[in-house]
Amino acid sequence: MNDSIQLDLTDLALALGLIGMAIALSLWQKLGLEGQLIFAALRSLVQLTIVGSILAFIFELNNPIAILIVLGVMLTIAAIVASNRIGKKIEGLLPVVWISIFASSILTLSYTILLIIQPLTWYQPQYLIPLAGMVFGQALNGASLAGERLASTINRNSLEIETHLCLGATPKQAITIYRKEAIRIGLIPILNQMMVVGMVSLPGMFTGQVLAGSDPLEAASYQILILFVLVSTNLMTTFLVTEGVYRKFFNKDAQLILP
Repeated sequence: MNDSIQLDLTDLALALGLIGMAIALSLWQKLGLEGQLIFAALRSLVQLTIVGSILAFIFELNNPIAILIVLGVMLTIAAIVASNRIGKKIEGLLPVVWISIFASSILTLSYTILLIIQPLTWYQPQYLIPLAGMVFGQALNGASLAGERLASTINRNSLEIETHLCLGATPKQAITIYRKEAIRIGLIPILNQMMVVGMVSLPGMFTGQVLAGSDPLEAASYQILILFVLVSTNLMTTFLVTEGVYRKFFNKDAQLILP
């Protein structure tokens, strides 16, 4: 089961017919989405072609420094996107998000690579780069959801928080209930995915390996590993991000300040 059907340029050109169907439907229903569909399709085509070419070069080079540079760029982009979604008016947020994603990702990736997969070298790009990409993406989503929920909740409930402070509560005690809710929100997507995996949806890694000719049971084993890695990373990221976000709303005198 190791033979896979390769897609050539003709096949990719035919795949554009699917976008053409979507554009035609948008025109028929006067949805006004034609420009966005074309732009999204072209952007996806260009981005994935460039990324594929870069990764092919990195895989061939197999150099740890080059691999770490690629991972650093991916991590930084994830942190920028997540911090922008949480709130552009919160000063010093980017370092908090960057460190949160880095700390949670390095822990779970090290555990997975060194103790479970155990490739010939720890930096083997075949394993490290795809795993890191999935981990960074999940951490981005968790950080965005949890951080944005906590920031917006603090803004909406400032009077209640100040009342707790006046009664002697510390800033952390005053926002505890909001922080717990934000962490739960950040975990909803991955928990939903885990609840229905295999019954409603077939995740990307499982599908990709099966299409590439891997044994379905082997693909399922890797997918189980990935889900456990993602939920662990997500929980640690949301914990660290919410810890950093709430501190941005209080000064050194434990007074509430709203950006």
